[in-house]
Amino acid sequence: MTTLYDFSAPSLGGKENITLDRYKGKVALVVNTASQCGLTPQYTGLEELHKKYHDQGLEVLGFPCNQFGGQEPGSAEEIGAFCTKNYGVTFQMFDKVDVNGANAHPLYKWLTSSAPGILGTEAIKWNFGKFLVGRDGSIIKRYAPTTAPKDVAADIEKALAG
Repeated sequence: MTTLYDFSAPSLGGKENITLDRYKGKVALVVNTASQCGLTPQYTGLEELHKKYHDQGLEVLGFPCNQFGGQEPGSAEEIGAFCTKNYGVTFQMFDKVDVNGANAHPLYKWLTSSAPGILGTEAIKWNFGKFLVGRDGSIIKRYAPTTAPKDVAADIEKALAG
């Protein structure tokens, strides 16, 4: 069975290739992000979740993506500076990826095929789509881009407890 731990991705700026098996035994919230989107303020809520639950085993994993309206055009350095300056992001950010189509990152191919959205669609609809992954590396739930991070907290708490 495929799990989150079977994948790797370069860190923001590509300084390190991170094998996701480093998160074994953790609960992960995987999010495709963008800096110039109406949903960009969700970075605040994601950072709040990270700070509140990190010591209990939550990892927020951010994957910048420029596939939706060109809303993540910046370089890795620009993305990192934006996230830090405007939202105080301390959770793990990765290099920009595609989440849909032929060039979608293998992690996103797995996420979307394993947890289809409404009406069975696999495609990510917009920036800030979220996937909650349990301690065993399997997908618990997929959330719409418009789902506020705080509205995922109860599911995170269940996953951390279970």
